Amino acid sequence: MPGRPRSRDAAGLPAVTPDRIIDAALELTARHGVESWTLRQLAGAVDAYPAVIYHHVGDRDTVVTAVVDRVIAMYELPPAEMEWRSWWRQFLTNLRLVFMRYPGVARRVALNGPSVEAGGPTVDRAMRTLLRAGFEQDEAAMVCRLLVSQACLFISLEDDQRKASEVKAQISGGWGEPPVDPDLSGLATLSESVHERLADPEKNRDYFAELFDYAVDRVLDGVQVRLDEINRGS
Repeated sequence: MPGRPRSRDAAGLPAVTPDRIIDAALELTARHGVESWTLRQLAGAVDAYPAVIYHHVGDRDTVVTAVVDRVIAMYELPPAEMEWRSWWRQFLTNLRLVFMRYPGVARRVALNGPSVEAGGPTVDRAMRTLLRAGFEQDEAAMVCRLLVSQACLFISLEDDQRKASEVKAQISGGWGEPPVDPDLSGLATLSESVHERLADPEKNRDYFAELFDYAVDRVLDGVQVRLDEINRGS
């Protein structure tokens, strides 16, 4: 009949499937961040109506959960037999390298955690490293949550600062100037450090990675102190 909508095959369009929808949502997340694309944009990316997204996957939150699950599947888990601290150091480094490619995912994980299906293998191995090190089950669970949430919060901070890079540069430039009051010696020391970093593009580029590594190491230091107490029977 004249005016009847053509099928996708007749129009030369690929079929809309759940996997294709999640692929498109993953690409939008990499480009714009997980919180910055709309369901209408996603529908446009797969040449379909928003109702088709609902039919195949669900609402936006359901799609985002699927995106987070897909991202979680991308990072590599260190070998289970590694010493607990080395395992966590490597795992969180791998986590950052993947999460920073998909802005906003780290914040979602920090707030809500992963789904059991996606995060189960990671949590299982993470918990076993802590139990083997000497933590009881309840405290191992607390340490696990602490380490993952702190890493994700730092990655989230990096996501936000990269988006506001121009404002950040202006503020950083101000902190790199010597203080007006000569008695502010602590501030002068900080200003000198900021100035040196801003003057060295390579050092400035690595700032986020250095801050992340420093934060992870210091949190691991604290966990090690607690573990030493447990092993001494304190």
